[in-house]
Order: sequence, then C-alpha cells, then structure tokens
Amino acid sequence: MSAAEHGTGHAQHDFFHMINEAADFIKARIVEIPQIGMILGSGLGMLAKRIESPIVIPYAEIPHFPRSTVEGHAGELVIGTLEGRRVIAMNGRFHIYEGYTPQAITFPVRVMKRLGIESLVVTNAAGGINTSYSPGDLMIISDHLNMQFRHPLIGPNDDSFGVRFPDMSAAYSPRLRAIAKQVAAAQSLGIQEGVYVGLTGPSYETPAEIRMFRTLGADAVGMSTVAEVLIARHAGIEVLGISCISNMAAGILPQPLSHLEVMETTERVKDSFAKLVLGILPHM
Repeated sequence: MSAAEHGTGHAQHDFFHMINEAADFIKARIVEIPQIGMILGSGLGMLAKRIESPIVIPYAEIPHFPRSTVEGHAGELVIGTLEGRRVIAMNGRFHIYEGYTPQAITFPVRVMKRLGIESLVVTNAAGGINTSYSPGDLMIISDHLNMQFRHPLIGPNDDSFGVRFPDMSAAYSPRLRAIAKQVAAAQSLGIQEGVYVGLTGPSYETPAEIRMFRTLGADAVGMSTVAEVLIARHAGIEVLGISCISNMAAGILPQPLSHLEVMETTERVKDSFAKLVLGILPHM
C-alpha cells in the first residue's frame, strides 16, 4: 500500500503508522535532528547543492514515500547544514495533478514533523496575476486561496499532530515574513508580497479564470504549496512561503504558457533566490 492510496476510516491508522516508519528510516540515516524543513519547487533545487555534509536519500528508498514525476523535481531528500542551520530539504515535491491524494502530497511534511522540524520554507514557481509583477520577481506569500477544493486534513484527526480544527489566521508567519523583507532590503533585492492561489492543474488557467482570481484578491497562481502549508500549520510548524514569478498568467501577455518558460525563468533568477533564502536561514 503506497501513501498515494491512503484514504479515510481505518486506513488512516495505517497511514500514521507509515509516517512513523518513514521517519524512523530517515532518523537511522542521520546524526543530528534537523531544525528547518525546505520544499524546493520547480527549477529551484540549486539550494540542495549548497547543503554542507549532505546525506542524500532518494524518495524511492524511503518507506511509503511518493515519487516525483515532474521535470525539474529531482526526487530526493537532502539533509545537512546550510548557513549554520540543520536542514532537511525536499528536492522536488508532489502534486494533485500527478494523481496523488492531498494526504500523499503532504506525507513528507508529517514525516518532517516526526523528525522534529520547527520551521518550514516552502518555495514554488508561480504565474503572476498582479499586473505590477514581472517574470523573475520573488514574492513572499502573505496568504493563500485554496482553489484545489480538497483538504489534506479530511478524515480522522491524529491529536499527536494537531487539533481537529486548526487556526489559519496566520498561515504564513508574520515573523518570518518580516525577516525575509529585512534580508531582501539589506541585499537591495526588490521583492513582492502577495496572496497565492493554489489550483490542481495540470492545465494552465484560462484568461477568464485569471480575471476571477484577480477579483478575489490573488496575486500569483500555482499548482502546489497550499496542502503542504495546511498540514504544517496543523502541526504547529512555522511557515515561510516564497514564490518565483516564472511567467505572467494567461491573458496578461499575448503569448501561450509553457513549462519551458517556467524552467528558463527560475534558472535566470536562481542566484538571487538562493541568496535571499541563505540570508534568511540564520535568523529563523
């Protein structure tokens, strides 16, 4: 039984047992308990290469872990030291459009919680809805809209992770957002801050959908992140979210959208993105 097959009811007991098995497997491979988790999105895996004394564990080796199927997602955990902090980084994540359930997508976040992480940096590539944005901008996520219409906490609640009805008033830590803005200013890096809307994909949005999301208050759109943040906050993990605006969303510019453009943009801004995150880590 894979994590992707987890459902509700008695299967949830097996699900939480699988989380513990995966955590125990990883714990046996590491010397120090990580403090900070990192989820590296499309084309942003360069940060994993900067981790010192890395222990690299392919997802395929970890009991019950899903597998990455998307270009730009390496599919491995990298555990070590980054800017003096003990980190565990997901180099590649999972998505609903790959056929995974919300529970499977967020399985690694719960494993990280079992390993003892206290903070999570979640990154993604997103389409710009706010017309003042430009491809290559970095956006601190202030809040999100869950337009995936699925919730990873549906089903029995495990009180050892968090309460049945978790508060999401400050899903994205005001403290960590303030730190990110201070670091960006010190680096003379222009940065945006806005609301991320998460969809299932895999098709890009229509121009009419983008106009709707702008009306609803969204600044950027993507196909990830929301479920991971819900599970992290349920577990009491402090979250910082950063989007790389990889392209302008449908209907804003007279050109079709492509994953190639996403990869090209993230490649272009990888140095400034890495510098920002590396500057934030010592203050977390």
